[in-house]
Amino acid sequence: MQKRDYYEVLGVSRAASVEEIKKCYRKLALQFHPDKNPDNAEAEEKFKEASEAYQILSDAERRSQYDQYGHAAFNGGGFQGFSDFSGFADDIFGDLFGAFFGTGGPSRPRSGQDLRSSLEITLEEAAVGADKEVKVLRRELCDDCQGSGARKGTSAQACKHCGGQGQIGIQQGIFTISKTCPVCRGEGQVIVDPCPSCGGAGFKEKKHSVAVKVPAGIDQGQRLRVRGEGQASANGGPPGDLYIEIHLKQHKVFERRQNDLICEVPVTYPQAVLGAEIDVPTLDGPISMKVPAGTPSGKIFRLRGKGMVDMRSGQRGDQHVRVYVYVPKNITEEQQGIIEKLAEVEGQPIANDEPSFFEKVKHFFE
Repeated sequence: MQKRDYYEVLGVSRAASVEEIKKCYRKLALQFHPDKNPDNAEAEEKFKEASEAYQILSDAERRSQYDQYGHAAFNGGGFQGFSDFSGFADDIFGDLFGAFFGTGGPSRPRSGQDLRSSLEITLEEAAVGADKEVKVLRRELCDDCQGSGARKGTSAQACKHCGGQGQIGIQQGIFTISKTCPVCRGEGQVIVDPCPSCGGAGFKEKKHSVAVKVPAGIDQGQRLRVRGEGQASANGGPPGDLYIEIHLKQHKVFERRQNDLICEVPVTYPQAVLGAEIDVPTLDGPISMKVPAGTPSGKIFRLRGKGMVDMRSGQRGDQHVRVYVYVPKNITEEQQGIIEKLAEVEGQPIANDEPSFFEKVKHFFE
């Protein structure tokens, strides 16, 4: 019999996420599981079909092969077989099957909790990247008991209440419902003689310095992930991860807008009128920029490729330079005479006998 399309079996689209695939598979597996449908060959076949589809589509590499070549990609060997599925199902369902079908056991090792921290860097460091250190307070295994929680030279003992299973069974009609053992809390073992150094917890909180490589082009609010630098696991699993949020210090000269930089540069009135070559600051050092004659105050010039690096493409943004005419607060008598002469030539008297601006427009308010 020809195999059905795996996406059709699970009832998902080809663009479905792994979480969507897992959710649909769980629903089908609970519906057709052999323990729930004894002596039902049709249900068992549907369970095997759904399990085979999930095993392929939940793995990125196998899914890519299936999308390209269909069932022919595996030549009949893509699915490991129903007889080998028990361990696979345990990884997918965890305690879920245990609750319904009484297959629970001691809790599996779980990853430690993730930690979050922040790091403030300068714009220059964000532009080229930097090696930094972040100090975190995290839970680490106790040096005396090595995380066991038991006094040195002793060990935990099997829980008598659940027989070391971590679960106790409660009969509910035809089903046996498994619940976490209240004595050992699912661990399957209890500490009789706790470690005096950590009080039986198996860990202590310590300050730790974590080396962080900041990539070039990183921006305000973006996060870095450092694997394995989070909290230690409470039951032998891998440690969690450390997430670091980036904060940029305010720069005295530049304002950042995505990968572009903006700055303001003053020019004198003669430079704006006659044109000039002026020095402009950039992250690479000062460069010369031409200001054409007759440049108005507020004119913006673009310096291509003088902005920030894009983290994905590696290309640099631009720098936008806004020039403004600088008006000095204090001038010499010679400068004052020249300016007054200019005003006279331009027909713009400076004397205060001219009507004020308000006098000119006050009739609009009458």
